[in-house]
Amino acid sequence: MERLVLIEPFRAIFYAPYYVALERGCFTAEGIEMMLETAGTPDAAAGRLLDGSADLAWSGPMRPMLERSRDAASPLRSFGAAVMRDPFLLMGMGARPDFSLSDLATMRVAIPSEVPTPWWCLMHDLRLAGIDPAACPGHVRMPMPEGARALLAGEVDAVMLFEPMAAALEEQGASQWYAAASRGPTAYSALYATTTRIAEKHAAFTAVVRALGVAKDWLRDAEDAAIVEVLAPRFADVEGRHLARAVARYRGLDLWGGTTHLPEAALDWLAAAMISSGAMAHHPGYESCIDRSLDLVGPRG
Repeated sequence: MERLVLIEPFRAIFYAPYYVALERGCFTAEGIEMMLETAGTPDAAAGRLLDGSADLAWSGPMRPMLERSRDAASPLRSFGAAVMRDPFLLMGMGARPDFSLSDLATMRVAIPSEVPTPWWCLMHDLRLAGIDPAACPGHVRMPMPEGARALLAGEVDAVMLFEPMAAALEEQGASQWYAAASRGPTAYSALYATTTRIAEKHAAFTAVVRALGVAKDWLRDAEDAAIVEVLAPRFADVEGRHLARAVARYRGLDLWGGTTHLPEAALDWLAAAMISSGAMAHHPGYESCIDRSLDLVGPRG
């Protein structure tokens, strides 16, 4: 058994493929003793890789892409795709079957302040719909729990957040108006590590990607109830009915579909969103950000 330290930035249901791999012994079956540690933030997770105290982490591929756009010598590389669709949901009070992104131009919207990617992506969605986000003064950044409370208090018209907060809001009269996953492939979560550690532990990392693929295959074929049962120990503070609703929604949105191959189109869309939002000046390129030597399945995903 080879022992590896894996860092999660924070706990979230949309990271299910990693938790399934851990709970179902997929890493162990590949000869890996995986030690999961929680960093608390994406920045802290990256720091653990760069200071050498961890072997690999998961994050949005935005992290290596952003670092490479700033410094071509950055050692961070992504591999092993887990989530290639955006897990964020736009919720409002009551059903709105005729909702259009253009409606957001005049709405008060609570945008997550914990992480930047959903805002970058939503701004790009708006621009593609012909709306200038800068001309939408009602869009306010705040923590997701605060945004949920603001929606219920009538202080905002809509809130963007992820599960299980969306499921909890639905029980209080809210409805899903827009699922960001519906836009199509967006590179949202994959493993990553430094080039030095990838070279040192290439065989072990290949086994990790293989195990992640087994977990994704199981997620594709399992019943919702079985997935909930596997995830429950990692989400002891989440109501069982909320976890069940979250799993059903995310499966319906094909959040965990595909293979461990990271599609170039998914990375390019994220890069375009980051550039249009001013997060980076240029796309450093797919080959620069993704370690293809750990791609076990080729461009089928």
